[in-house]
Amino acid sequence: MSDELPDSAGTALDRYFWARHANPKSGWTRVAAYPLLVACIYRRDWRGVALTLAFVALNPFLFAPPKDDDSWMTRGVYGERLWTRADYDRFGYPEVLNYANGVASVYVLYAALRRRPRETALATALSMALKFWFVAEMVHRYEAEAERDA
Repeated sequence: MSDELPDSAGTALDRYFWARHANPKSGWTRVAAYPLLVACIYRRDWRGVALTLAFVALNPFLFAPPKDDDSWMTRGVYGERLWTRADYDRFGYPEVLNYANGVASVYVLYAALRRRPRETALATALSMALKFWFVAEMVHRYEAEAERDA
């Protein structure tokens, strides 16, 4: 597609957020923040939890919009933008990946709070794998839309 945010409808804040959210540095640092957050919960480092959550909340505003859509992460965010603005089945595929990820994330929290290292690590890996699977589906959606527009 182009180097501008797809489906640019919405409020100025909405467009500002999504454009910066699509920066691959924003995406990959959010990915890295998840295991850090889990480790902070496991260690009962509440200051670390607060700082990590603050970083995740501010993250999209820290990076400039991407210059192009060459990055896998950028295409994933652009696909997610298209997907969230479309009429889709709330209980269909790929939404089911988000529900499964939600369940896995709740178990991550439980395992980390109970200080079960093996279960925490496995559930974190599962949660991240489900998220990457979802992002891959969003990349496919974006690329299919780009082909249609070509």
